Amino acid sequence: MGFLSQRVERSDLKAGDHIYSWRTPVFAYSHHGIYIGDDKVVHLTQEENLSAGASSSFYVSSSAHTYAALCIDSECASREHKSGVVMSCLNCFLGNGSLYRFEYGVSPVVLMAKVRSGTCTLAKSDPPEKVIHRAMHLLQNGFGKYDLLSNNCEDFAMYCATGLLVCGKKRSGASGQVSSFVSIVATAMSYVPLKMLVSNPVTLVASSVAQISFNRYALDVGVRSDATKVEVEDIVVVNSR
Repeated sequence: MGFLSQRVERSDLKAGDHIYSWRTPVFAYSHHGIYIGDDKVVHLTQEENLSAGASSSFYVSSSAHTYAALCIDSECASREHKSGVVMSCLNCFLGNGSLYRFEYGVSPVVLMAKVRSGTCTLAKSDPPEKVIHRAMHLLQNGFGKYDLLSNNCEDFAMYCATGLLVCGKKRSGASGQVSSFVSIVATAMSYVPLKMLVSNPVTLVASSVAQISFNRYALDVGVRSDATKVEVEDIVVVNSR
């Protein structure tokens, strides 16, 4: 278990694993999917860019579509529904990135100690067969409209693994990457009033780090009160709200 993320070898993969790959050298963004075996990955992309080739720089960075265009596997980047859920070979999913496995059922201490969000959760993963069933069902039926903040690739993979969706009035998604962004923004907004109360810079930094860690815990799908177990057959109804 690494405090940044959990890098694995291809030989370590098991069907039903939630995997991801960092898309930038500074670990700014990662793309997530469900490994279903036979070197195949089901993942969510931006559907509007599927027909646009590699014209979108964000899409290229998030889903390695350019690799799929050159792949000899006829099923690579295939989809059975007019949405962004696609099935790719592992090579195309990774592009030129490394392979990492998302961690489930970690302790609060591990969650808050991680250097980077979007690598683990307190929630426990369901059995592999259920994870794969959800992924394949959504490949055929879609996962709702892609939204960077509330319905992205990490949300898709986490739902497949846990069956949990954030279904509040203002759905914010379960993504750890988005939660991290929200936490940093909230901490930054409180920085000025906090600075007025705390004069010691070391104490100020420690307080800010502690606040970010606490927010990461509070926003984790494993403890959120608005995270609900939803059957995959009902997913279209939930996403249409």
